[in-house]
Amino acid sequence: MATRTRQIAIAVFAVVAIAAGIRWSLKPKAPASIVPAAPAAGAAPAAALEFLPQEIVVAEPVELRQLLQLSGSLRAVELATVKSKVAGDVREVLVREGESVRAGQVVARIDATEYEARVAQARGNLNNARAQLEIATKTRDNNLTLVEQGFISRNAFDNSAHQYEAARASVDASQGALDIVLKSLNDTVLRAPIAGLVSVRYAQPGEKLPADSKLLDIVNLQKLELEAAVPASDIAQVAIGQAVDMRVEGQTGPFTGKVVRINPATQSGSRAIPVYIQLSNPQQLLRVGMFAEAQLVLNSRPGVLALPQTAIRKDGGGSYVFTIDGGKIARRPVTTGESGVGGNEPRIEILSGLDVGAQVVRTDMGILQSGTSVRIAPAGGAK
Repeated sequence: MATRTRQIAIAVFAVVAIAAGIRWSLKPKAPASIVPAAPAAGAAPAAALEFLPQEIVVAEPVELRQLLQLSGSLRAVELATVKSKVAGDVREVLVREGESVRAGQVVARIDATEYEARVAQARGNLNNARAQLEIATKTRDNNLTLVEQGFISRNAFDNSAHQYEAARASVDASQGALDIVLKSLNDTVLRAPIAGLVSVRYAQPGEKLPADSKLLDIVNLQKLELEAAVPASDIAQVAIGQAVDMRVEGQTGPFTGKVVRINPATQSGSRAIPVYIQLSNPQQLLRVGMFAEAQLVLNSRPGVLALPQTAIRKDGGGSYVFTIDGGKIARRPVTTGESGVGGNEPRIEILSGLDVGAQVVRTDMGILQSGTSVRIAPAGGAK
């Protein structure tokens, strides 16, 4: 009986214990307090945004120029084509492409055999005409004496005088014919009309050419010219003698030309007016046909506060720039003016919103937040 009573007591105690445990588990628990972790000793502060020196530009006054961009191919101011003035076989061509020639230098010869024979024939005709003139002159003089003495009639004298006039005319005609064939003989020798370089050789020895056939092209490279079309709206700002900065494809150094002529009419099918820019080429570094770009200065204003175009940003609220002020990024709205070239790069005039000497982020670095700490890396990339 005692054993059974103890078993019942143990069972009752177990039920009470289980009930107490369930009640404790269902009771709401108080939240745990959060204690911020202290930074580790010697830990470095958050890193600042770093810019390279070339990514920053200092706002300063520059000479702002409005430029007109022109382009085209260079051509020679002096260009001559040597043509055959008479028909015949080419006996020799004395120069080839790329060789230099002097003005008046013999460059080719046409076979002169036929023309030498024509000269001999014309000279014989002239000698015969002169002999006939001599006979006619003596006859006229003799008849003049006879008519004065009354031995012949006046009509007979007039006939002799007419024969004299005809003989003299025949001499003049024969002299003209000789001059013509002499010129043709001289034309068998072809000479360079200008000094320069041979650019094209059209004929070879042994070819039979008609008159007025091309043999050589000669160009003088001392002066070259660029023809460019200027819009009619800008032509009023272009003047003869105006300096032009030029760059030529394949050449490292810049060149300077000047406006030498302005066409009085617009180009057919456009409202552009051809302008001719000439540049000296004493060392013959440039060649005909090279592509050239020219910058014609339409207007120039010194002391203009202007920034590179890449530094200006725009959104719905207008234009703005990012500056570095006190080691932090600052967004500053600006009012812009005319565009142009300053310091050999495209720039935009800043009318207001920025002071001279301000450090401005030159390049687009993406989204920048005002107040972000920044540093500028030392020149040369040293840390």
